[in-house]
Amino acid sequence: MSAPYIPQIALYRQWLKDTRGLSFASYDEMWRWSVTDLDAYWQSIWDYFAIQSPTPHSAILGRRDMPNAAWFPGAQVNYARQIFRHVKAANQAGLPAVISRNEKGLQRELSWPELKRQSASLALHLKAQGVMPGDRVAAYLPNIIEAMVAFFATASIGGIWSICAPDMGTAAVLDRFKQIEPKVLIACDGVSYAGKDHDRTEVVKELRAALPSVQHVILHDNLGTAAVSDTVRFAETVARDDAQTTAFEPEWVAFDHPLWIVYSSGTTGLPKPIVHGHGGILVMSLALNVLHNDVGCSYATNSYGERYHWYSSTGWVMWNCQTNGLLNGTTCCIYDGNPGGAKDKPDWGTLWRFGAETGVTFFGAGAAFFANCAKADLDLAACGDLSAIRAIGTTGSPMSEEAQRWGTEQFAKLAAANGNAAQEDIWWCNMSGGTDFAGAFVGGNRELPVIAGEMQCRMLGCAVEALDEKGKPIVNDVGELVCLEPLPSMPLYFWGDQDKKRYLASYFDMYPSNFDGSGRGPAWRHGDWLKVTPNGGCIIYGRSDATINRHGLRMGTSELYSAVEVLPEVLDSMVVDLEYLGRESYMPLFVVLREGLQLDEAIKATISGAIRNALSPRFVPNGIFQVAEIPRTLSGKKQELPIKKLLLGQPIDKVINRDAMANPGCLDWYVGFANARLRDEKKAS
Repeated sequence: MSAPYIPQIALYRQWLKDTRGLSFASYDEMWRWSVTDLDAYWQSIWDYFAIQSPTPHSAILGRRDMPNAAWFPGAQVNYARQIFRHVKAANQAGLPAVISRNEKGLQRELSWPELKRQSASLALHLKAQGVMPGDRVAAYLPNIIEAMVAFFATASIGGIWSICAPDMGTAAVLDRFKQIEPKVLIACDGVSYAGKDHDRTEVVKELRAALPSVQHVILHDNLGTAAVSDTVRFAETVARDDAQTTAFEPEWVAFDHPLWIVYSSGTTGLPKPIVHGHGGILVMSLALNVLHNDVGCSYATNSYGERYHWYSSTGWVMWNCQTNGLLNGTTCCIYDGNPGGAKDKPDWGTLWRFGAETGVTFFGAGAAFFANCAKADLDLAACGDLSAIRAIGTTGSPMSEEAQRWGTEQFAKLAAANGNAAQEDIWWCNMSGGTDFAGAFVGGNRELPVIAGEMQCRMLGCAVEALDEKGKPIVNDVGELVCLEPLPSMPLYFWGDQDKKRYLASYFDMYPSNFDGSGRGPAWRHGDWLKVTPNGGCIIYGRSDATINRHGLRMGTSELYSAVEVLPEVLDSMVVDLEYLGRESYMPLFVVLREGLQLDEAIKATISGAIRNALSPRFVPNGIFQVAEIPRTLSGKKQELPIKKLLLGQPIDKVINRDAMANPGCLDWYVGFANARLRDEKKAS
């Protein structure tokens, strides 16, 4: 298996020169062209990837203002059709579409023709159940082949896909699916995780009972214990193989036809049901995966045998991004299970062995995964033949210099042992983006220098800046990450959001039109701290708001409060997520208990169990602390962000206005707590 010898972005740059007469002295010059001449850049992406439409578009950007930008009006596409166009060529080259493995070692391989046939079979089944374009199909499935097939089947007929991970509790899933009123539910009987089987049949029953809109339930025997009445077995829905499945082709839909609904939480209210469109995801994902992540087509000469892996659960937008690898004809390698092995026997070599045994060329995971590998002092030489890996991808949280240096040193040792010069200085593709637009704002460039702890550049087409407190772009200092121009994959809308009020409040309140006096705007505020370095690199420092980000999975604090404050022992609570570059992720939960109660191990276990069951084990806090009061504003709002800043080391007088507080006397306890934690950190370092 040969590694690509010409970076994908170099091929694109040469294509621009040959077909557009464009030459650039530097990447920065090319980036500035891409964010200034939006029409030319996005038309080039359309042409470079030969995106098909039976009807021409009347413009590239019909409307330019956010959040009402109208992309490629008149064009028709289909996400699944783009994937299936690779079936013949990839199959003739003898390359699979998907390779999957679970914790129990079950490995499966799905060919491109079989991927299309199963998707067609299920699509015809859904149509027979009355699923029409615009109807929602909800899934409660892990990271397995069946989830991909179900997604493509739904997209093929214009249905709208939405998925939640089976490690999410009933309440968290219902908070999402109730909002979108799905017609069909596709679920599994259970999952294996961290060395244990977890039955989910009762959860499936609860979901069906609480979702009156569901008219049809398909159940996948993931554990082989399916026992839910009035359901159809998934295996039956994908078994059809006749003239209709052979002739089936995905339906053409408008460029902005809804593709999927994903969920991202703010600090208040229910999770935001974000609707993205077929076309926006298609063009944005091809540009990201190919040009910036350097993931090539598996049957192309330059990148023959490419195998793309990005570890993710189905509760994270990286599942969607992993699936996007198929858009360019790339073999995807997916793993279902705990990347750290069984809880009683941690094994951080699990994913690496999977990568070695399947010949992965691009190996991606959350930044926390690599940090855990480094802490475990993992020896990659003991994980098998990793010589095919030429790129490491990271996202989800700020990547520390230490973890990146660990990986670089490990691959340098491998290179010395196996003679693979390409691994002597392994390429790290660190990137940062979000569920909100299913893409990345900053990330990798195969041709630029790699600096540990940094992302190499701002992405083509992404007019990203760091703004100071006055709304002015700054360099070499930390500011708010904003995007000044629209992107094709920005949300079409939030489901059920009247007049886009919640959409506007989520991203455009801080920087409305004319926010800096120049007449421009509104600008998309993403909620991250960003520094743009003088050389064009980027460093993400963590969330600039109070949203919880645990290993790349975002959750609103309100969801955690709903789980905790329903307990009779708890009167009030506040959680902060101390995600910030250079610091180990730490999330404390502060609770006010009923009079006479003292926080003991039993109450801690009750609180942790409530969070684990209602949300996910990922959101169990690092520590629980009893307090007399939760700091609140005069209007009663919890002071999450000021306390977060305090715990990150900022002076109390800089982060909070005591005169605007309802209970300023409670701050002394938090100041003492912050000082003690900072002292402990210094001792540990």
